[in-house]
Amino acid sequence: MSKYPLGVRLAALSVGQVISWGILYYALIIAAPAIADETGWSVATITLCFSGGLIVSAAAGIIVGRWLDDRGPRLIMTLGAMIGTLGLVIVSAAPNLVIFTLGWIVCGLAQSAVLYQAAFTIIARRHGDARRGAMTILTLAGGLASTVFAPVVAGLLTIVDWRATFLILAATLLVLTLPLHWIFLERTWAPLPPAHEGEAVHNVGTVIRTRQFWMLEISMLALAAALFSVTLAIIPLYMEKGMSYELAAWALGLLGAGQVIGRLLYVAVPHGTAPWVPLAITSGLAAVLLALMGLVPGPPWLLIIVGVITGAVRGAQTLVQGSAVADRWGVRNYGTINGVFAAPITAITALGPALGPVIAVAVGGYSTMALVMAGFALIALVTARFS
Repeated sequence: MSKYPLGVRLAALSVGQVISWGILYYALIIAAPAIADETGWSVATITLCFSGGLIVSAAAGIIVGRWLDDRGPRLIMTLGAMIGTLGLVIVSAAPNLVIFTLGWIVCGLAQSAVLYQAAFTIIARRHGDARRGAMTILTLAGGLASTVFAPVVAGLLTIVDWRATFLILAATLLVLTLPLHWIFLERTWAPLPPAHEGEAVHNVGTVIRTRQFWMLEISMLALAAALFSVTLAIIPLYMEKGMSYELAAWALGLLGAGQVIGRLLYVAVPHGTAPWVPLAITSGLAAVLLALMGLVPGPPWLLIIVGVITGAVRGAQTLVQGSAVADRWGVRNYGTINGVFAAPITAITALGPALGPVIAVAVGGYSTMALVMAGFALIALVTARFS
């Protein structure tokens, strides 16, 4: 247990998310062009190395989830901060792509212990039925990471080279997040109250043998693939429709702002309905909006509005995913079950930056790709009903 009030613990966890997302995720996206200029490696290759770390994070999340259920968050998240620091030091010193990739694999292990998946497990156990509001606060904080760290990383790159930048970020991660995790997080969990008479106690073995679990998995995978492949390719998609690069980049930024709106709307909506309903609504809206992104030729202001609303749906999707396991099977064994559930989704989102362009080449353009992915969202809508 922790001696600090619930609000203080949530604030510490949320600040840790801003720092961890900013340094372990967004920093590479911002620094990739500078790394490419200095090393001669292509931006695509650099991004692929980073995606490899995210896939490792997806696999490691299964083990981390079980640890969080059994032992509490303090030690695993503190270790995550230390491992992330080591990974960034390896990245900064990498003489070639093999070592660079190794650095991001180490960072992937850290990501599994300090980013949303681990934080959602803590909130589900700590906050119980009040988890939706806490998850919303946490994801709103995480959404600030790019706003805070984009100018910080860009500013560092104007003063020192990318290697020194990542060393500074490594030190920042260690100095700021390690004490936040060690001081404010629970060392162990208080025992859960005994199950009520007739209350089912679910574990990962029984849950993954149900049709409900696999319908949920298929639905969330299809939805994540659809939303991430299109929204991460919004710049080439909108340029295909005649926008300038600068205006399309603004559209991407405003889409990110739309995610904040979606998360606020999600917590404001009543949640007394069946667990599949929020997923079905999110999938249905995604299908319509992605189709509009493919079909609407312009003008630019209309495309930007569609993009912002699509961003709101993507923001809500994060919370729908975070709540899915607890809404259906409760908070007992949440970390273990959610680790298995989230691993394929984390992997598909890791491939998101490459998925849209690959499909666009296969189908003959980004507009057609958006229509294909709208079809994936429809699959998510159908399977949601059985989840």
